[in-house]
Formats: sequence, structure tokens, C-alpha cells
Amino acid sequence: MASRDNNITWHEHSLGRSDRESLLGSRGVTVWMTGLPSSGKSTIAGELAGLLHDRGAYSVVLDGDNVRHGLNSDLGFSPADRAENIRRISEVAKLFTSFGIINIVAFISPYRDDRARARAIQGPGDFVEVFVDLPLEVAEARDPKGLYRKARAGELREFTGISAPYEEPLSPDVHLHTDEMDAGGCARLLMAFLEERGVIPGKP
Repeated sequence: MASRDNNITWHEHSLGRSDRESLLGSRGVTVWMTGLPSSGKSTIAGELAGLLHDRGAYSVVLDGDNVRHGLNSDLGFSPADRAENIRRISEVAKLFTSFGIINIVAFISPYRDDRARARAIQGPGDFVEVFVDLPLEVAEARDPKGLYRKARAGELREFTGISAPYEEPLSPDVHLHTDEMDAGGCARLLMAFLEERGVIPGKP
């Protein structure tokens, strides 16, 4: 990584986070979903965004595949590239939070250290780690993209859960078991959590 230019200065804008949060009627937060491939992260993220929209709360979804099409299209799946992938999206998520926006991040993010750094750069209460937990054998049986099959056949290298590690969160803020609850139920559970945290107001 290139060293920081000493001539670059962070610019504080006159319109701050609290001004935007007042307009949006919710509090900025990063909801960081981590889990094995095919565990349900993106599906739950979409369900949660829909529930927030129905409640009148603005949110954005940062999906791993989508980000790799553009911002991180130069990165592969080596440990170093995975770390850089998460570093970049962590900074993007931090910016969204600072703008008062609920941003839902759906990335495998397999390494604990990377997720810890993603949390550390944000303020207290601004980061919610969600473990989307599904046993490997169930995730592999689902395999909607056929990626596990390709990984088992040796067609995909550095595939999380097969030829690359996944480090489960030790103490996530929310633990979802997607072999026991569908995506809609998981999203409703997260909505309740966000209400308790004061991110969104409770139901009228």
C-alpha cells in the first residue's frame, strides 16, 4: 500500500452526520454480514433492505460480487487480496455510516482480523457484526451458483470452506442460523435488533 501523502487533509463539511440522520429519520450504521458462500448473506441483506424501505428508512446494500465487478475488480482471492478487498469495503462502509446511512454489507470476509479492523475504524455502536451461520454440508448442498462443485473439482482455487479457511466470529452481535430460519425471519430478527439499538424507531 502506498504511503499517505502528507499534503492530504480530511475535509469536514458544514452539513454533518446528525443533519442527515435527522432528515432520514434513522441512524447511520454498518450491518456487516459474514458467512460461508451460499449461507444466505445476500438474500437476507435484500430482505432487510426491503423491510427498512417499507418502514421509510433509507439503506444501501454492498454485495461482495457486485463490488468485485467494479471497485475491486483488480483483486483476486489470495489472502492478501482478500484482506485488501475487505479493507476497501470497510472504508466505503465507514463513509456511508458517517453520512447517516444504514449500509448492509454482504461479504464472506473469512478472516477475523479483517473483520476486527472493519469494526475498529468505526465509532462505538456504528458496526454490527452478523454471523450468517450455515453448516458447510448444507451450504454445499444448496450451491445455487455451482461454486462448491467447481471447487471440489479443482476448477476454483482459494475457495472459502473448501480450499481456503473461514474463521467463524467468536462473539458476533447477531447470530443467525439459516438452516433453522428463512431469510424473511432472519431479516425480521435484524429489524428488531436495529430497533433495540436505536438505529430505527420502533413500530408506531
